[in-house]
Amino acid sequence: MDKDQMKGDAKKAGGKAQEIAGKVTGNEVQEAEGKAKQAEGSVQKAVGNVKDAAKDVADKVRGK
Repeated sequence: MDKDQMKGDAKKAGGKAQEIAGKVTGNEVQEAEGKAKQAEGSVQKAVGNVKDAAKDVADKVRGK
């Protein structure tokens, strides 16, 4: 697992918590920021997925 995959998952979880806190308190800005963090986490995880797949391909080419 690539470090970007882990960081992305962590950002998504933190963003979800922030979104829920915003909903509970009625703070629309906090809710929107939480949703934005979740999206950022999804992108970062996707980057990690691509890196991981590229590493797998490179390993197969090298015969590992």
